[in-house]
Amino acid sequence: MPILVGLIGFSARATVPMNQILSLVTLVTALVVRWHTGTLVRGGAFAPAVIALGIGGVTAAWFAARLLTRVTDHRLERAIAVLLMAIGVLLIGERFLPAGLPALVPAVLGWQIVAGVALGMCIGTASTFLGVAGGELLIPTLIFVFGADIHAAGSAVLFISIPTVCMGLFPVRSTLLRVGLPMGIESLVGAAAGGAFAGSTSAEVLKLMFGVILIAAALKAF
Repeated sequence: MPILVGLIGFSARATVPMNQILSLVTLVTALVVRWHTGTLVRGGAFAPAVIALGIGGVTAAWFAARLLTRVTDHRLERAIAVLLMAIGVLLIGERFLPAGLPALVPAVLGWQIVAGVALGMCIGTASTFLGVAGGELLIPTLIFVFGADIHAAGSAVLFISIPTVCMGLFPVRSTLLRVGLPMGIESLVGAAAGGAFAGSTSAEVLKLMFGVILIAAALKAF
């Protein structure tokens, strides 16, 4: 989003569908690469939470996509700034939390479904307003709320985010497609490289850097 707004000159509203297209390309590529390289971690123990998060995310994306058409540009920019700031603080705070914390939601089917749907709706709404896949929120949710490890969470996010992004994707005009096509090709390269090293690369430093970038983008929007 900072690149589309700052360098290319898109408005905040125009970046939402563009971000969604690039996110979808990246997610599908990462899924294929992880499947091919064998780094797609199975997370059967967290299947109820993953399904519930997906249902909540898709439902919220359906309504949020329609709400976006009724929100003024000024309010949308403020909402995006607040969400970027919150996600940035969350990522930085997560970096300094001790490892091995107990899950907040017990491994009980009913609790996991209720918590998953509720959190999925919140994440789906935020993802649609930002035009992103929501992994910045889904991964910490799976780790700290449901007790998943980082590799299982990274794989599960792909199955949650792809349908959520598809549901929130807006019709895109030809002017956006002219920019989206080359950026989508570049996203393929980045997603392939990231997926190939997903099994051996630590995410702590990247989360810290990404959190700082999001906070800076939020301050710029304010």
